[in-house]
Amino acid sequence: MSGAAVIDPARQEKFVGKVVEQISGTMTTLLGAIGDRLGLFKNLSEQGPATSTELASRTNLNERYVREWLGGMATAGYLNYDAATNHFSLPAEHASVLAQEDGPFFVGGMYQMLPAFTGVFDHVLTAFRSGGGVSQSQYSDMMWDGLERFSSTWFENLLLQQWIPAMPDVKAHLERGCDLADVGCGRGRGIIKLAQAFPRSRYVGYDNFGPTIARAMANAREAGVSDRVRFEERDVSKGLPAQFDVITTFDVVHDAVDPLQLLQSIRRSLRPRGVYVCLDVNCSDKLEENANPLGAMFHGVSVFYCMTTSLANHGAGLGTLGFHESKVRDLCEEAGFSSVRRVPLENPFNNLYEAKP
Repeated sequence: MSGAAVIDPARQEKFVGKVVEQISGTMTTLLGAIGDRLGLFKNLSEQGPATSTELASRTNLNERYVREWLGGMATAGYLNYDAATNHFSLPAEHASVLAQEDGPFFVGGMYQMLPAFTGVFDHVLTAFRSGGGVSQSQYSDMMWDGLERFSSTWFENLLLQQWIPAMPDVKAHLERGCDLADVGCGRGRGIIKLAQAFPRSRYVGYDNFGPTIARAMANAREAGVSDRVRFEERDVSKGLPAQFDVITTFDVVHDAVDPLQLLQSIRRSLRPRGVYVCLDVNCSDKLEENANPLGAMFHGVSVFYCMTTSLANHGAGLGTLGFHESKVRDLCEEAGFSSVRRVPLENPFNNLYEAKP
């Protein structure tokens, strides 16, 4: 029998400090979610510095709660505080992250999704004990509203500016007019953006979660592209009803119940000169190479959404970090694609791939 472990006091103290810091970060994030939901960050950005009384008046909120929120955000370094005047202000650099809707650094979508994750906490505990998972229907609307806001930052800042220019064959298809399908389209922000930029092409979005389809159609009508964009509720892993020149999945495959069957359906529905565009998580197949804040966040998102929604349907449960580059290549080859190219982009969150028949 081995003796008791020898404790290194300095290492122990350092770890305690780390845990306290991260618990503090969790509380700060929850306060941040309040600031996003109630428009406090946007008010400070648009109307300038304020005391707690002034901000409460400007937002029609309770001053005592606003005062405590301001104190938390200031002590966390999110807001500046002028002790001489009792004014709080949001630095411009922070406003781009906390208040600029659809901006490249905006995190409001994630703030909105977090309460939806905690809302299924007990269901996740049950899955730990008994297996299975949490189905999409068990999440509140905050999940889908937040996801739309979160992914909108990609489509507003990266899709046309970086991704499409980096794929000349895809761009050529879109410019001359092609048939494009977006699989796992959600509320349709991606193909709506493409339809606005490339009006000669025809677009259809597929999603197996029905509630998103009605919102996607409304978004298309609002954007004025309903003449060339349509949406359909469909489980694409069971087949697509037509042939396409371009098929896209934006952060979808790692969530799939049957990723291989999904990729096989996509391969069968691509025309001979077609292109499959796959955006997915930037991660490594080696756990030690994911040992960083993003890797930790990705694992949390996996437990509270990506992995569990797949397992809820007896799926593969790849999880957020399960569709790394080597898995992409292996599954695409097994699905019948002849080539896979990783598009050379610098993005800490996502990798972009082109696969051809």
